[in-house]
Amino acid sequence: MNDPYRRIVNRYKKALSHYQLIEDNDKILVAVSGGKDSLLLLELLGGTMRIHRPKIVVEALHVRMDNIAYESDTSYLQRFAEECGVPFHVVTTSFDPTTDRRKTPCFLCSWNRRKQLFNYAQEHGFNKIALGHHQDDIIHTALMNMTFQGQFSSMRPSLKMDKMPLTLIRPLCLVIEEDVRAYARQRGYIKQTKLCPYDKDTRRTMIREWFEALEKNAPEARYSILHALGFQDSASERHGE
Repeated sequence: MNDPYRRIVNRYKKALSHYQLIEDNDKILVAVSGGKDSLLLLELLGGTMRIHRPKIVVEALHVRMDNIAYESDTSYLQRFAEECGVPFHVVTTSFDPTTDRRKTPCFLCSWNRRKQLFNYAQEHGFNKIALGHHQDDIIHTALMNMTFQGQFSSMRPSLKMDKMPLTLIRPLCLVIEEDVRAYARQRGYIKQTKLCPYDKDTRRTMIREWFEALEKNAPEARYSILHALGFQDSASERHGE
C-alpha cells in the first residue's frame, strides 16, 4: 500500500477506536500551530465531524505569541480551516523569558501557549483538546525522558487532566511522520515561516537524529520501543496492518 493517505486514515481510525478517543457529543478544540501535523489533524477531525457517528463538534485555535518571530500565516490557516468545515480562532499572548532563568525560553513559550489553550477550552465549553503528536513524537519523547530524566515514559494517546475538566487526545499517535511528510507534499500544505530567535539545536533535535540513525541499523527498534511503552498493537504496525 503506497498511498500515504490511506495508511494515515487507517491508523487514525485505529487510534480512535482502540483508545476510545472520541465519543458522541464531544466538543473538541484542535490546537493548530500551522505545521503539517496540526493541519493534518484538523483535516481528519473535520472529516470525522461531518459523518453521522460519532456526533461531535470540532473547532480550531491558533495561539499567537506576539513577541516571538515564529509567524504563522493566519489567513492561510483560516482558509484551511474553512475548507475543513471547522471554525477557526486566534488568541494572541506573550511571555517574558527572564521570569524563570531555570527554564529555557522554548519551555516558557510552550507553557504559555498551552496555558492559553487550556483557558480557552474551559471558557468555551470544550471537553477535549486534540494535539497533533504522531508516533515519532511519542518515541522521541520516550527517549528524551529516558536519557535526561532517568524514566521511560511518554505522551499518552488520551490523558484526563486532574485539575480541570479536560481530556487531551492524540489521534495521530499511530501515524508515522514519514507518511505525514509525504501527504503534506501531495496536499500542498504551505510551510509556515519559522524565525524564532530561540530556535537552535536542542536535545530533541539530537534525539531525533540519534533515532533516525538507530532505525537505519535496526528497523525493529521503532516497534520494540512502542511495545515497551504499552502500545499493544505495535506488532501489527510492524507488518503495516
